[in-house]
Parts: sequence; structure tokens; C-alpha cells
Amino acid sequence: MKGDLFSSEHMVRPAVEPGMSVENSKCIKYAVNGEMLARQGAMIAYRGGLQFERKGQGVGGMLKRAVTGEGLPLMTVRGQGEAWFAHEAQNCFVVEIEPGDQFTVNGRNVLCFDASLAYEIKTVKGSGIAGGGLFNSVFSGHGRLGLVCEGTPLVIPVSPQYPVYVDTDAVVGWTARLETSLHRSQSIGSMLRGGSGEAVQLMLQGEGYVVVRPSEATPQKAQQH
Repeated sequence: MKGDLFSSEHMVRPAVEPGMSVENSKCIKYAVNGEMLARQGAMIAYRGGLQFERKGQGVGGMLKRAVTGEGLPLMTVRGQGEAWFAHEAQNCFVVEIEPGDQFTVNGRNVLCFDASLAYEIKTVKGSGIAGGGLFNSVFSGHGRLGLVCEGTPLVIPVSPQYPVYVDTDAVVGWTARLETSLHRSQSIGSMLRGGSGEAVQLMLQGEGYVVVRPSEATPQKAQQH
């Protein structure tokens, strides 16, 4: 069989070690040797002796992201083999979390992660019930976290001298040691988000990074995740 489709650009590469890697910009490959976790429905292909099990729908089995109780159901993948994960052809990225690190992330952006990572659901400090009810998942430990993002994300440095203000619908996540609070900018509300009058942003202060996607979740999109 010949043709561009069968070129090396599209052919999967052999795994060189167990664990997570970016297969291409829209897909993450996981060479499973034991156990890992992923969002339900994200597996697009696999080979080898793998078993997929829905994780319980209690707090530990769901990455909660809204005060309404919506969440991201998880599944456990066990065995030996390779699995590929993707979500709506969104861009894929891998975050390396080391001991002592913490990464706060919106559940809708989680694709898969190492079983060695711990996660807990926390209310974003200072957000109250505004900004979509900001419940995010805080990952810690040692391992890799696979993320998806609509478009190419922006990674913005935050410093004590230069806090960053982000749209609550556009924020993907941020690093540890950043303080969060809601910021109201009534005077420029008519200029934000295409003139919608939205005047509340999430303010991040301290030393670290915030990740923002170049789009916002529409009500229809938000219900699908």
C-alpha cells in the first residue's frame, strides 16, 4: 500500500519506554505496563492485553469542574499494551509533575494521567460561586499528566510585580504557589469578551505560570464535557 497516508508522518512510532508520550499534536499514546487513568470515552485505539474499567462515580472517580455537580468521569486502564487517547481533535500536551509540584487544572482539559499522581478536588480560592463555580483538580506527586486544549495554549508567566487576569472560561490551569481571587473590572466590562459586558476575571498573583486556551467554552460545549 502506497500514498501519503502511509508515510512516516502518519505511522505510529514504537514505544521506547512505558508511559505517556505525544503521538502527534492531536493524540497521546500510553504504553501501559500496570495501570493508568483516562477520561471515559477518550480511548480511540489500543493493542495488547488491556482492560478498561469505569472508575466509581464518587468524588474520587470524577474530576469535578462546576458547582452544578458536572464532572469528568474517569476510567482505569490495566495490563500490558499500548493505548491511544484523544478528544474532539483538540491539541494534546504532556505536563511533567515532580515531587513538591502542584498543578491546578480544569477537569475538561484532562485527558489521561499516571496512576502515581494524586489528585483532589478543590474550590478555587476567592471564586465563591461566581465564574462558573470554579472547582478544579489539583494534581501532585510524581508522574505525567496529559492535557487537551482547544487551539494552541498560552503560557503566561506570573510574578509579584505583574499579576495576570484571565477569563474564567478560558483558563486551563496554573502552577502551585499562585494566589487566586476574583477581579471585577466594571469600567472596561463593555470591551471584554466581544462586548458582552462580562466584567469578572480570575486574578492570579505570586510566582508561577498560568495556562490559557485561545477560546471560551460556549454553553453547548460546556454541557458536552
